[in-house]
Amino acid sequence: MRISDRALSPKQKEVLALLKNGRMKRINIFEGSVRSGKTYISMIVWGFWVAGSPKTKAYLMAGKTLQTLKRNVLEPMKELFGGGFSYNLYKKEAELFGRRIYLESAANADSENKLRGMTLMGAYCDELTLFPENFFTMLLSRLSEKGAKLFATTNPDDPKHWLKKNYIDNKNADLLSVKFRLEDNIFLPREYIKQLRAEFHGVFYDRFILGDWTKAEGRIYDGFSAKNIISSNELDKRLGEKRLILSVVGVDYGGSGSASAFAHVGFDEDFSNVYVLSEYYDKENRSAENLISAFSGFVEREKNRFPTLGRAFCDSAEQLLVKSFRRAVKIEVSNAVKRPINTRINMLNRLIASGRFYVLDECKQTIDAIESAVWDERNPLCDKRLDNGTSNIDSLDALEYAIERFEKQIFRL
Repeated sequence: MRISDRALSPKQKEVLALLKNGRMKRINIFEGSVRSGKTYISMIVWGFWVAGSPKTKAYLMAGKTLQTLKRNVLEPMKELFGGGFSYNLYKKEAELFGRRIYLESAANADSENKLRGMTLMGAYCDELTLFPENFFTMLLSRLSEKGAKLFATTNPDDPKHWLKKNYIDNKNADLLSVKFRLEDNIFLPREYIKQLRAEFHGVFYDRFILGDWTKAEGRIYDGFSAKNIISSNELDKRLGEKRLILSVVGVDYGGSGSASAFAHVGFDEDFSNVYVLSEYYDKENRSAENLISAFSGFVEREKNRFPTLGRAFCDSAEQLLVKSFRRAVKIEVSNAVKRPINTRINMLNRLIASGRFYVLDECKQTIDAIESAVWDERNPLCDKRLDNGTSNIDSLDALEYAIERFEKQIFRL
């Protein structure tokens, strides 16, 4: 494997020099900003290190899910290493320069059971702050071969996160932490960096742009203001300039004191702007039949207003309701993706910060939900959305379910 120095930034060359000079530690963390080049160099370092390690030993690569591991690392490694790397997600195995590599997900606390009995020479972890701590602890115990090493990437999180508190800040740990900033990636166009900086706000700006471990506190969507709320006349004017190309409905079901909520969301040409066109909110939740009827009526009314309406994305927790919804309407009804809440929060904050998100003034519940959403400061990590019945989480969930499917188109990823 040969990597041209011209393809690397000065920061990446520094990291590669650490490997060549034998200065890697037992635990090696590549942390910092998005798009800073940390994942690219981590794959190169991992490839070089595995290529120089025994063929007879076992290795592991892990991600929050196998799909995110595939998207973030496995597919880029195929392009990077060519015939030197192959993988089979179904078998959960890969081969890197003749070395056998197991593939695993770290989705929840039970995932650590997958590691029991393993004896590993090396491991690679993608987006490590998303892993349960017990998975990481078990993984370290499995790295028992002489000279075993772990390589991991992550964006910063709360300063009280287990990775920061128990490992990165632990002076007794055999650990190397390399911090990357956005400016370290010299290959990014200046205009793109400027755009990226404009899209992040608050705690996500500190973490994903500055690369700092920052506590989440106060209002979540503090960039949302009167400029994001528009009248029907203003909407008509905007859509006269850039027409809607698609609109969808996000659905969240009520229960145990929560409400049922629908959000009709539209996207204009090139996914330049996102509009909340209408909403439904019911705290009473009288019956499933009543909700099905309400959904059918909502879709019919909105379809008459906006013929672009073609799909609905529903909370997947109630499959009987999803099936009933499919029978009740003439649009496609699918399960919501339901990405992690903070991923969805960051997505909406990016839209707000970049001036591309608008809510019709008649959508009172949605406006109130966005304005009143706060971080749960009682949580040990202060990194969760407060959900104790004092704020409207249901309208936010419905809104996020409608938008999350189109993140790639919105941000041109």
